[in-house]
Amino acid sequence: MHSNKIFFNVEEGEQGLKLREYLRKNKKFSGRLIKGAALDGRIEVNDNRTKLNYILKLHDIVSIDLAKEETQNVEPEKMDIDIVYEDEDVLVANKRPGMVVHPTKSYQSGTLANGLLYHFREEGESCIVRLVSRLDMDTSGLVIVGKNQFAHMCLARDMKSEDFEKSYIAIVHGNMENKRGTIDLPIYRPENVMGIKRIIDDRGQKSITHYNVLESMKGGDIVKLTLETGRTHQIRVHLSSIGYPIYGDSLYCEYDDSKYINRQALHAYRLKFPHPRTGKVVELETDLPDDMKRLIDKIS
Repeated sequence: MHSNKIFFNVEEGEQGLKLREYLRKNKKFSGRLIKGAALDGRIEVNDNRTKLNYILKLHDIVSIDLAKEETQNVEPEKMDIDIVYEDEDVLVANKRPGMVVHPTKSYQSGTLANGLLYHFREEGESCIVRLVSRLDMDTSGLVIVGKNQFAHMCLARDMKSEDFEKSYIAIVHGNMENKRGTIDLPIYRPENVMGIKRIIDDRGQKSITHYNVLESMKGGDIVKLTLETGRTHQIRVHLSSIGYPIYGDSLYCEYDDSKYINRQALHAYRLKFPHPRTGKVVELETDLPDDMKRLIDKIS
């Protein structure tokens, strides 16, 4: 049975703090989570409902019930989803290419969020879909979801830590001159351009991508990329800007690659993150999808 409660033991040096201050500063809880849980009576000290100005004593046991009734404006839909990892706090799915992550005006159904909500209901869980990471519709691979407010808060916060790593595999045109390196170029969304295209521009946000060529072939390179920042289209913009566009990228590649692949050859293959509840580092990897394997065969 999943436990919806999280427990903390007040340690030496923490006694004398107000409960609110302890949760905020020592446990890095957001003010919103603390306030909501307190209003619902979901915070207890030594099994008793407690006010936030309670002064903590050594070895007090603080517990927070993470379960709460929540609704989301997403229709649950039965679909085949590749779930790579799941526990009471976190779910990681391997998204197939061509699937939108979350409903939009253009895509009201058939999204990953629709399928995950159905999965949660089937399992008798009342959680909503809290996306920690997102992928473009035509990028495949690992997407991480927090199953409660606490997990989402921790994962979003830890994305900037060294223990959190998102790595991708791309197949690019051309053989890269430097087999490993870092692309540090600011990415900007121009106001006068229709749609979602981004450009390299000094007015943009700092964007850093580390790359490493895994294999060079006749028709291009297989490249591993790790993001230090997470801008929209970051890998696609960065690779095309240095002259190695991704195969099949209709937005940033000028070649017609339709005989090779019908989407950008980009896959979020590896994820590493500290678990919200235990702090232990979780590492997950997925295989390349079939269309990218076929592309490699064609250009080898």
